[in-house]
Amino acid sequence: MVQQQVKTQPLADKMRPRSLGEFFGQEEIIGKGKILRKLIEQDDLSSLVFWGPPGVGKTTLANIIAKQTNSHFTVLSGVNSGKADLRKVVLEAEERLNNENKKTILFIDEIHRWNKAQQDALLPYVEKGKLILIGATTENPSFEIIRALLSRSRVFILKSLEVKDIVKIIDSILNDKDRGLGNYKIEISDEVKELLAGLSGGDARSAINGLELAFKSKFRSQKSKVLLTADDIKEALQRTHLVFDKRGEEFYNLISALHKSMRGSDANASLYWLARMLEGGSDPLYIARRVLRFASEDIGMANSEAMIQANAAYDACHKIGYPECSVHLAQAVVYCAKSKKSNVLYRAYEEAAMDARKTSELGVPIHLRNAPTKFMKNIGYGKNYKYNPDIDGEVKQDYLPEQLKNKDYFKKALTRWLEYMGAQKDKKKK
Repeated sequence: MVQQQVKTQPLADKMRPRSLGEFFGQEEIIGKGKILRKLIEQDDLSSLVFWGPPGVGKTTLANIIAKQTNSHFTVLSGVNSGKADLRKVVLEAEERLNNENKKTILFIDEIHRWNKAQQDALLPYVEKGKLILIGATTENPSFEIIRALLSRSRVFILKSLEVKDIVKIIDSILNDKDRGLGNYKIEISDEVKELLAGLSGGDARSAINGLELAFKSKFRSQKSKVLLTADDIKEALQRTHLVFDKRGEEFYNLISALHKSMRGSDANASLYWLARMLEGGSDPLYIARRVLRFASEDIGMANSEAMIQANAAYDACHKIGYPECSVHLAQAVVYCAKSKKSNVLYRAYEEAAMDARKTSELGVPIHLRNAPTKFMKNIGYGKNYKYNPDIDGEVKQDYLPEQLKNKDYFKKALTRWLEYMGAQKDKKKK
């Protein structure tokens, strides 16, 4: 049993960075000279939304802002708060602004849990400047935060932490004698640190919790040395079967194997690689996004139902989460694997995109242009446009710029696909 010297407060909570100097990762937005860092250091914040997966620093950044700002800092949880809590915060904020001339920053963790009505209730106070909002979400703000609120906020995207950043966090814990494990004799190799960082999937909280659990399972007394091995870390994270390597290469090997197995119409292999990813802790929504992309890139018009199946699986992952959504992903993956394949849409789009990049100076043909004003109509916008539903039979009308007239993006790709399908039929006959 762990001695009393090992405190019960979670290590991840004790080691939460108190300043930007203690914050590791997210250099793209919080590095020296970056706009978010400047806003925090100058205490000149407008409403913000932090979007990213769990354990990458969203709440930590909010706490750092709380310590460095001259504004009053209030926290609400999107899970268990609502309009009544918001009204109380607003009344206190108004009183504070009137009596002390002090602004209020409202941090809403998991803001995507608030429904449209709750977000609508928040909007006028953000709009009038009575509250500065900081929202944290793991979900795409475009889908989960109302447009009016989003347009009044600056969105910062936080990415999964890199192995090197998590290793720095581990080292800081091992060396910190005040809040961390610096007072204990812990022996852990660089390789095991990198294994821990790799297995955490870019989630600092997961890495810290794994380190703490592994330490507590081996700790006997203040004087004894604690040796942490790869097996200790795997057991602590309950992922002994996971083989993601320390650089993350295996993760991309697995998604590649899944993609190629579906492309090769091997439903059994597709199921296996799907299970390897899910059982290893991969984000189901990431896999669902890749399957949704596959449905158009590798199947396309050969079976347009595939995209509906893939989108339904993504929706199920979003609504019910793992592990319940595993069967929905399995259905989509098997359906895609068994579907006829065609990359005609993918190839055609690539051809169109190449022309778009080369000819971005070309204007829209004048008969296709929108004419919302009388002036635009007078100068010819929309003139001679033929409205197809009013005309029986084929409508002869150009839809491409003159320089690209008669361009056929599908012809080459479609011909190649038809030749492939013909060759497949010949093989079956033999």
